[in-house]
Amino acid sequence: MNTKTSYQKVSSYEAQKGQVKKCVLLYSGGLDTSCMLKWIQDAYECEVIALTLDVGQQADNLEEIKQKAIKLGAVKAIVIDVKDECATEYIAKGIKANACYQGEYHLSTPIVRPLLAKKAVEIALLEGAEAIAHGCTGKGNDQVRLDGAIITLAPQLKIIAPVREWAMGRDEELAYAARNGIPVKQTVDAPYSYDDNMWGVTGEGGEIEDPKKIPLYEKIVDAMNLPEHAPDKAEIVEICFENGLPISLNGKALKLSALIQALNKIGGEHGVGIVTLIEDRLVGLKVRGVYWGPAAHIIIEAHKNLEKLVSTREENEFKALVDTKWAYLCYGAKWFEPLMENLNAFIDKMNEKVNGAVTIQLYKGNMWVVAVESPNSLFDADLATFNKSVAFNQNASAGFIEIYNLPAKIARAVKKI
Repeated sequence: MNTKTSYQKVSSYEAQKGQVKKCVLLYSGGLDTSCMLKWIQDAYECEVIALTLDVGQQADNLEEIKQKAIKLGAVKAIVIDVKDECATEYIAKGIKANACYQGEYHLSTPIVRPLLAKKAVEIALLEGAEAIAHGCTGKGNDQVRLDGAIITLAPQLKIIAPVREWAMGRDEELAYAARNGIPVKQTVDAPYSYDDNMWGVTGEGGEIEDPKKIPLYEKIVDAMNLPEHAPDKAEIVEICFENGLPISLNGKALKLSALIQALNKIGGEHGVGIVTLIEDRLVGLKVRGVYWGPAAHIIIEAHKNLEKLVSTREENEFKALVDTKWAYLCYGAKWFEPLMENLNAFIDKMNEKVNGAVTIQLYKGNMWVVAVESPNSLFDADLATFNKSVAFNQNASAGFIEIYNLPAKIARAVKKI
């Protein structure tokens, strides 16, 4: 029985048909945005400007995407290179915060959404468009991230979200694409949806959605090796950090965007950074995705170990709490929440001393931090050694233990009375 009801617009920022003459569509070239490029022209009878942002996509061909948009009727197709801004203004904050949500998801999609919204607003205002369109579903997180950011930055703009209102599922979209001559790579057997940028690729749809089923990784994962296809020989890489950010790879100084892309190739060759994650969405759903980001996984683990070396126990404990809150705010469409700015101030201060080199070993989907050094290291060989040392006064240890254990000793005694 079909229980689907027609979509009713209830929010003031949602565009109404007949009131929009021109809109900017955030265009990825995939199934959803390709269908909606055609659909918006027909349903809203308005001009569509396709906007594609170069955020270091690991698999997409941006020139092909641009030409595809024009063929599908876009009055203009704009591609903007924002890789450096993406890396230095957005991903950099995630690195310092050891960005990780409910496992090993390094927030590749939510970290970039505020940038997409910002650029879409800039182009819409420049082109005189009344609305911005996107391909987010009514069940997902991205609608909250993009809608929220857009109406925060430009409250006067309206939003068109076709997937929320057009009453088409994935099978219907494939049929719509076939009827309208829209070329897409998705098929009934491989209906996966992707989000792709330099910090990671997310794959959803098909059997990925069902936790009882094993994802068909050979079909899903692209732009890198699966661990079983990785080289049989391990590789050692060294990353140098300054103020918490990577500045060189294997002795070669690189800007952040270039370093991330180079490390994606190295880590991807060794099958590093693939995770299958069950997560809690904002709208209350429990979902599963397959995510991969070789550079993100390697950099976060390297940063985490270096940060631990130069910080005290109290700092490390508190920073972990801050990092978790940062991740939930980032994932939860709270990029412009004032608390995020406050957390970033603390995180920046903590990272002033995160300087040094981290050596990592890569092998068949695994990575290990095998060496860490820093001029700010709190490690003291004379104090830490298990060999005989006069630097640590072991005579004081027993007295320390007696006082340290006193609360537990008293509580235990009282309990037995």
